[in-house]
Amino acid sequence: MYSNLIDNEGSQDEFSHRPDVQISDHPVYPVRVAPRLSGPGPYRFATICLATLSVVLLISIIAVTARYKNRPQGNGEGTFEKVKQDVNLTALITTIIKLQEEKKQLQNEKDELLAKLATKVEIKPTSKATPGSEVCPTNWHLFNDSCYLISMETLSWHHSKTYCQMNGGHLAIILTAEEQTFLWDLLPRGHWNAFWFGITDGETEDVWKWVDGTLVVGGFWEENEPNNHINEDCGYIVKTEVLARVAIRSWYDAPCSMYLPFICEKKAVLAASTDA
Repeated sequence: MYSNLIDNEGSQDEFSHRPDVQISDHPVYPVRVAPRLSGPGPYRFATICLATLSVVLLISIIAVTARYKNRPQGNGEGTFEKVKQDVNLTALITTIIKLQEEKKQLQNEKDELLAKLATKVEIKPTSKATPGSEVCPTNWHLFNDSCYLISMETLSWHHSKTYCQMNGGHLAIILTAEEQTFLWDLLPRGHWNAFWFGITDGETEDVWKWVDGTLVVGGFWEENEPNNHINEDCGYIVKTEVLARVAIRSWYDAPCSMYLPFICEKKAVLAASTDA
């Protein structure tokens, strides 16, 4: 409407010639209206930008939400499974340790029972002996003035030593080739038949002593023995199926904790006289 007023020719003149309007008293200035912009205009451009940003924001929100939803669930399950595995592993280790302790305790009880049983073995002559002759208990073998027991029970070296002591003797002390050969002949052959006897370097490495504390002189070691391969502080005799192995080269050293059969020795007793 204002544009039409401005566009009318002579509008100002028309007002100036009107008798009821005094220009000098009330000047009227023409009203200018800003011209319209061609094209879409700034509001349309802003609308497009806002719509684009909204779409980008919506996509970002959806992506973040999906990631958040998946990650805690996956991590939670993984953490739970890991904790569960750790608990199961701890329980398994505890059970293994407990079983090992029980096994050790049972083995000690077995050794104690064997030692007690040994004290109840009656001494009986192996054969009818003349008065004054030396005799050995049943299952003991006489050589010179000593009796020898080839025990097939398996014990550690130290428990074998205790067993022999409980039977009134000690692990065998072998001083001569004749004695060594006698005992060797009593041993059964096998894939690796090994028997403890009374020799150790447990006090000082490479200083071998008999169970009575005397030093070992010489001996009947296999070639390259003793070698202390894995903390081997006790001696045993080996008799295998290999015929090339001989009595006077059959000593080996081994860890004292191994469970092997053993050889006991004790003094023979004199047969009682039947004279009245």
